[in-house]
Amino acid sequence: MKIAVIGTGYVGLVSGTCFAETGNHVTCVDIDVNKVEKLKNGKITIYEPGLEVLFERNLRQGRLEFTTDLKEGIKDAKIIFLALPTPPGEDGSADLKYVLKVADDLGPILEEYTVIVDKSTVPVGTADKVNAAIAKNAKVDFDVVSNPEFLREGVAVEDFMKPDRVVIGAESEKAMKVMEKLYTPFVRQGNPIIFMDVKSAELTKYAANSFLATKITFMNEIANMCELLGADVDMVRKGVGTDARIGKRFLFAGIGYGGSCFPKDVQALAKSASEVNYDFQILKSVMGVNQIQKEKMIDPLKDYFGGDLSDKTIAVWGLAFKPYTDDIREAPALENITKLLSMGATVKAYDPEAMENVEGIFGDKIYFAKDEYDALEGADALMIMTEWPVFRTPEFDKLESSLKNKVIFDGRNLYDLSQMEELGFTYYSIGRRTVKA
Repeated sequence: MKIAVIGTGYVGLVSGTCFAETGNHVTCVDIDVNKVEKLKNGKITIYEPGLEVLFERNLRQGRLEFTTDLKEGIKDAKIIFLALPTPPGEDGSADLKYVLKVADDLGPILEEYTVIVDKSTVPVGTADKVNAAIAKNAKVDFDVVSNPEFLREGVAVEDFMKPDRVVIGAESEKAMKVMEKLYTPFVRQGNPIIFMDVKSAELTKYAANSFLATKITFMNEIANMCELLGADVDMVRKGVGTDARIGKRFLFAGIGYGGSCFPKDVQALAKSASEVNYDFQILKSVMGVNQIQKEKMIDPLKDYFGGDLSDKTIAVWGLAFKPYTDDIREAPALENITKLLSMGATVKAYDPEAMENVEGIFGDKIYFAKDEYDALEGADALMIMTEWPVFRTPEFDKLESSLKNKVIFDGRNLYDLSQMEELGFTYYSIGRRTVKA
């Protein structure tokens, strides 16, 4: 099948590459000339484990192409995916200007019946707006479908190739058949393709991400209670997570969620609720708690040094919002670094993938280390912001010899408390007792 994907960001590039992997001919369209040239020349523009192999193979075999010309890109396409940015506006609502601009442009250049698919995360009612924008100038029949993505950064290729479910919101049998044909190769193991009305599909993505964000935030609240009551959040997590009604995932306490999806989707759902005069109180609490949780380690760090960080050097391990990605959007590390700098501290940071992106924000205001141990040299304390595997089993003798003080502020609960006691570290974590050297 001939497919066009408009937008070569995270969702567009992963989707286009994975569709090509199942034998479709995919043309990806983007207005960024430099990005398109890089992609044409085989240079992948995002970091995502497993994507590069598929990208190179399908580019080489001619199933994956790139262009800046919209008319050229959609020629003969049976399906056109809109994988465009929907950034949050100042009021938290999703900004649809990119989606609607492309919809306007598509109308006069469609040459035959086409299924137009909203792949971007968009609020309820967006498909109606896209439909209206295309219909103004369209000379052929078309259908607008909602097909939200459920990709987790770091395992997006696996999520796409073997999805838990495929959600499709469509109003016509013709569109449903086209979409079913496209997705059948991805659900051979029996996972469902769920057809529903368009508005329900649009809401499903926001509901899923907001629920997961709520689950994370609830456990962070429990962690904060554990600290006050002398309980251990790891034990509570195990006791709760073995309940089949709750499940084990998204129950790890830490310094809050970030990334490209949870923050904006929670905001957007709360805004959508307010527009229909519904007070979504849980989501307001989730956003408030998460913002506070991000800086959970700042107060104990200040207290440890008597309230003054002006002459202290802090090593920061982890800059991305989660491991296996270079995405720093809404990453807790950024807010912590900003706070440390405002208090006069010097910051030495290391991340396996995200340093180039962070350098674009802080420039030479912080030191970017060549590896995790370089960040420790001469530092007064270590803060852990991202749970990269490389940080899980460090050489603790190097930590001891490099740090001025044997103290770790761990926002991701990487280490065992008894191990920290045996090694003689002072160790602060989330929802567990503090180990004192």
